[in-house]
Amino acid sequence: MKNQKRGIILLNMGGPGSQDDVAPFLFNLFSDREIIRLGPGLLQKPIAWFISHRRAPKSRAIYAKIGGGSPLLNITLQQAAALQKMLEEEGDFPVTVAMRYWQPFAEEAINHLLNQGVDSITAVTLYPHFSRATTGSSVNNLQKHLTQRAPRLPLNIINSYPTQPSYIKGLAENIMAGLHEFDSDHVQIIYSAHSLPMSFVREGDPYVDHLKKTITAVEEITGLQGRLCYQSRSGPVEWLSPSTPEMLKTLAEEECRNILAVPISFVSDHIETLYEINMLYREQAKKLGMRLRPSPSLNTSPLFINCLKELVLQVKSTDRDNQSTDGTL
Repeated sequence: MKNQKRGIILLNMGGPGSQDDVAPFLFNLFSDREIIRLGPGLLQKPIAWFISHRRAPKSRAIYAKIGGGSPLLNITLQQAAALQKMLEEEGDFPVTVAMRYWQPFAEEAINHLLNQGVDSITAVTLYPHFSRATTGSSVNNLQKHLTQRAPRLPLNIINSYPTQPSYIKGLAENIMAGLHEFDSDHVQIIYSAHSLPMSFVREGDPYVDHLKKTITAVEEITGLQGRLCYQSRSGPVEWLSPSTPEMLKTLAEEECRNILAVPISFVSDHIETLYEINMLYREQAKKLGMRLRPSPSLNTSPLFINCLKELVLQVKSTDRDNQSTDGTL
């Protein structure tokens, strides 16, 4: 395996890099029929166009609060560069990124690696907890484009790693670092995950089970218990509960005064951490008489990059569509 050139693609959602990108980014998101069905198939894109342009002004105002656009691509590129450097002593591993709803897309990542003459591709999701709304959609899109471009090229997929040791240790260390920012021993930890429609869970999506596995593993290290809640709801469907705002109200009623919010389903800073947790929920907590601070995100922490390295090196086979759950093959 060391003599082979193994291309690595980090899969992520993507985000608008500027104010002008917001509406087309939202259009790409709402056009994905795998995660949301907007009427009959033929009407998906027209409805997506209407929704994206209606929501764009509000979304642009929010992105303006965090610098005008999403930092997700820059952080993901930094993660890719750090991973490639860490893999140098193990062999030839060119690393690139593929975003689902904004540039660079899967076809760009595939072409980049093919131009480098890779012998195989390993796709690594940056969503540690599998859901068909996130990793599922990204993987299906990647497979479609790879089949069109290079159908014989071996593809390995690492689609989740909720208990990967370096990932868990990185989360635990960030939680302990976050707790040190308080001048009190009485701090309630909340794990705030991106929400998911209940219909997905009822249909067997393992997302919630993966979240709980991560939390259990983290709490075995920290010895501290937290509460799970869900952020980023939109639309009239039934969502996972309690929502993070509901959790904050409950904690206020319990006379909690200090909250450490852990972005449990996010490995990189983006709008959900920088705006929702650090601004929106912090202000809500303040109005309820509480102090909320976010736990640091993993971003390019050495432990998280080591997690990605260990996941890549676990891949031994080059059989097409060899999928991995929980970071093992």
